[in-house]
Amino acid sequence: MTQPPNPVLEAVLTRRSAPRLSEPAPGRHDLERLIQAAATASDHGRLRPWRLVAVTGDERARLGDVLGEAAASPEQARRAATKPLRAPLLLSIVHCPVPDHPKVPEWEQLAATTGMVTTLSLLLHGYGWASIWRTGAAVQAPQVRKYLGVADREQLLGWLYVGTRCPSGTFAERPPFDTFAKITWLDGAGG
Repeated sequence: MTQPPNPVLEAVLTRRSAPRLSEPAPGRHDLERLIQAAATASDHGRLRPWRLVAVTGDERARLGDVLGEAAASPEQARRAATKPLRAPLLLSIVHCPVPDHPKVPEWEQLAATTGMVTTLSLLLHGYGWASIWRTGAAVQAPQVRKYLGVADREQLLGWLYVGTRCPSGTFAERPPFDTFAKITWLDGAGG
């Protein structure tokens, strides 16, 4: 491309999941502004089939206790209890599909939810914060769903851990992506 630098393209090309996060995380006002922007992600019918449950402060330890209760063994419980403490802010991602919508099937609603989370992750990165989307068997655990207030018809998709990237290492450049293997051109030119 010969166009001038673009901050959106730069954010997309440089965003990486951050497994180690520390303070600070965005405050309520900043987070709400970023979510407002992320809600503009593609969403047929503007259904916004999602909601977020923000877990901060001491509630992270309470969520850890609930994750521990849902674990299959004492060792897994011990590890699960510390997971929410890996970031100052956890956004529980709850997919809330509109059942039997006449124009928007549930798979498309799920795509809208994941599109919003991806957009939020890019926005966080663009403003200097970092994130990682984590999931696991706990998303199905009744006690975890109850703690977060996830209704029967809703689906817990995991947590967006949010904070500031810890300077514990650098990231290697990503190798160029082989677009040839992923794009088929039907252009009538035989190529």
